[in-house]
Order: sequence, then C-alpha cells, then structure tokens
Amino acid sequence: MLNLAMVMIVSKPNKNRNRNTAMKLKSPEMKSMFGGQPGGGFFDLSLLKPGDTSKADIVLLGIPSATPYTSVGSYCADAPDAIRAAFGWPGVLNHHDFDIDGYLIPEGIKAVDWGNLAYSETDFAENRASIKSHINQILKMSAIPLVMGGDDSIPIPVLEAYREHEPITILQLDAHIDWRDEVSGETMGLSSNMRRASEMGWVENIIQVGARGIGSARPQDRQDAIDWGVQFFPMREVARNGIHAIIEAIPENANLYIALDIDVMDPAVVPSVIGPAPGGFGYWQMLEILEAVATRAKIVGFNLAELMPSADVGGRGALVAARIVAMVLGLVARQKSE
Repeated sequence: MLNLAMVMIVSKPNKNRNRNTAMKLKSPEMKSMFGGQPGGGFFDLSLLKPGDTSKADIVLLGIPSATPYTSVGSYCADAPDAIRAAFGWPGVLNHHDFDIDGYLIPEGIKAVDWGNLAYSETDFAENRASIKSHINQILKMSAIPLVMGGDDSIPIPVLEAYREHEPITILQLDAHIDWRDEVSGETMGLSSNMRRASEMGWVENIIQVGARGIGSARPQDRQDAIDWGVQFFPMREVARNGIHAIIEAIPENANLYIALDIDVMDPAVVPSVIGPAPGGFGYWQMLEILEAVATRAKIVGFNLAELMPSADVGGRGALVAARIVAMVLGLVARQKSE
C-alpha cells in the first residue's frame, strides 16, 4: 500500500519558465509602426512653451490645476499629459481622419500646443491669475484656446479672460450642474463653476446638458440656476428626445464656449472619473452634438476637464478624451478656414 506521507513530489525545473519571463515585452503600440518625426505636442503638433508669441489660429493648453478642494488635491493634474500620450503617432496629421473625413487640420490653419502651465498646490489665487493671463494672451492673438484639464475648477479663470470680448454663450456638457455657491468655504472649486460663470456679465446664456444621478447640487441650487435662466437638458430627457432641442437652444451665430466635464460620458466608455454616473453619452453621440453645434455657432473656446488617469482602465478614458479634443480641434480649424 502506497504511503502518501512518504511520497516526495519533486518539481522538475521548467527550462522555459525563465525564458518566457525574459521574452515578455512591452505591448507594441500602433505609433511604433510608422515613421516620421513627432512634434511632441498633442496629436503631433509643435510643442511650444506657454506664452509663446508665434502666430497661431488655435492654441492647445494643458492646465493641470486651478482651485482643487484640499480634501482631494489636484487629482487630475496628470490628465493633460495622459491625453497627449494617448495618441502621439509621428506624422499623424498627414493621415486621413475618418471621424472628420479628411485632414484633421485643413491646409493654411496653424495649431500649436503650449504645453502645461505650472501650478501651485497651495497658492490657488496664483493659479487662477496665471490661467486668466495665458488665456487672455491667446485671445489677443485672435486664436481659439482649447484647454485640457485638470479638475473642473479651471473654467472659472478661463471664462474670466473673456471679459473684454464679445458676450458668450456657454454649453456645459456634464453629469453635474456645478451650481454650489461654496463647498467647505471654497467658492472657486469644481462644484461652483457654472454659478461663478452666471455672475460674469459677459455670459449671456448657459445651456447645461447631461445631468443625471446625484451630485453635489441641492434643490435650491437647481432652482437658482433656473431662476437665472439656465436651460437644462438632463441626460434622461436627451436619451428620450435626442439632441435637436439642445442645438435649437443655442442662439444662431453665438460666440460659444464649450465646457466639457468628461464624466458626461458613460463610465463604460470613460471609466476614469472621480464621480461616475451610469447612462452618459457614448462617443458617437458626443461627436454628433459637437458637429451640430459647429454648424450653429462660432466656437470661441473649449475645455475638457475631470479626466483622472489614476482611475483609467487600459488608457481607454484618455483615448476617448484625446479623440474628443481632436474633433473639437478639427471643427474649430474648419470654422477658421471658412
């Protein structure tokens, strides 16, 4: 009878084990298959320093942080670089873009990437002053600023820079309405951007799209927004009725600023946000809105906020964010070329 206690199980060395471990390589990326010299900036654009005086029609600018809540800090600070890294193929601007059906940037239009602004984790007033100053400089160049954030406090100083320009309409795409007057005493944070915008005399209209679930807003915050004149299109209403009413709400030929919080997207599409809510937009729905908006109004500014790379899954959120920024870039470039 076999005595199991006396049996010695000897594991033979696996000659292939070390070999297989050594052969593990970093997953190849599509950009490694193509030649060309990368420009270093978003979508292979020339990467310049913030404030560069070179003439441009469109300026992309990374804003890692403005006025973060101290409870969470600058949790989106690495988002601009994650968005750039999501799609950095060398020579890609010479390729056909099937989402926009042509070159991303038409011939004769110059777009540049100013890189990222420096920011402080303690001096939030300095952050806001720097943001406002750099956006002012872009607008004085008669260029269109496209901002990659950063948490959703960044629109406040960005919109401040439009004071000396023609009145604007804001299209906010967001799962939350951001009408809190203050949070823990902070009035310039991410939950207050649309309330602060409503106090700016040069903001004529605010159209807010995509609200769903439960956020920081209380019933009175929503009522304050309605009393001011906000037109709300909650996500459930959009899912039921489509986007036609949203587009009609934007005055024809308005100067339109698009404030896009990436949590407006469904978390199945963009998982990398701090406040996910089921039932948001898909990629093609978002492109449909942006394209329709571009036929209705003049886009004078754009920001994408709230991408949190630390919560991303396989870079999916950063890739979607990069494609959305790219589509806005292409649409603004076409408006500029008309």
